[in-house]
Amino acid sequence: MAAAARAAHLVVDRPPLIFSDTLAEALLGDQAEELLGYHRAYGDQLVLAAARAQAVCRSRCTEERVGRAVRSGVRQYVILGAGLDTFAHRSELAGRVRVFEVDHRATQEDKKDRLAAAGIPVPGNVAYVPLDFEREDLTSSLCAHGFDPGRPSVVAWLGTSMYLTAEAVAGTLDALGAFAPGTQLVMDYLLPEGLRDATARQYVDAVASFATERGEPWRTFLTPDDLDARLTACGFETVAHIRQHEMVDAALWDRQDALVPLDLSRIAHARIRS
Repeated sequence: MAAAARAAHLVVDRPPLIFSDTLAEALLGDQAEELLGYHRAYGDQLVLAAARAQAVCRSRCTEERVGRAVRSGVRQYVILGAGLDTFAHRSELAGRVRVFEVDHRATQEDKKDRLAAAGIPVPGNVAYVPLDFEREDLTSSLCAHGFDPGRPSVVAWLGTSMYLTAEAVAGTLDALGAFAPGTQLVMDYLLPEGLRDATARQYVDAVASFATERGEPWRTFLTPDDLDARLTACGFETVAHIRQHEMVDAALWDRQDALVPLDLSRIAHARIRS
């Protein structure tokens, strides 16, 4: 669904574009017509417009920070809950960094099939790291695929923490906190009800039960203070908590389409203290 939202942004929304994922549609394969058709037909409705805004804003915000890390010399990029992420196949920076895509084995096998069907090769600097976040150890799984925990990394963790238990989120942050000093983390998290704005509450009313019915209920909600405390305990220092309207330049919100920012989730940017 996230890939569909990124792909639909290019065909439904008007310029200026927030994020251009030129490969997302290809990875949708046989589902592309159906999924993009929903956005074409109902793209002005809150649920689909908010899904597109969330997907493209967090992708742009994250990749800008990943780019700065890579240009500063970081050579390991870990994508937690990678799904159908296309950075390794699309970004001009991808060849300068070793990319570790972490996700469930079945999800990774599905992605490989989609890449093959679309004729998109897997670069040699990409490692697929199968992992069950609730049951398996992140660091040992990464190291088994060539990751060096003694070298700084940049870690992206998008669209995943809210589906995990609080214990799994804490365990993942504990593991990340043992990475090399200078490692950076960019993660999004869902806000509890009291911190959401009115538009976000409408969105939750429309989609939360659907997510549960699909077997993917939202399990973990965090306040910025809650996450700060956990990050500090794991050896991180917080750089910023970023609201959706702050994830992109203000000029990009001067729009003639249905995209509007909502306060449902935020991005935390943190680094391990030296």
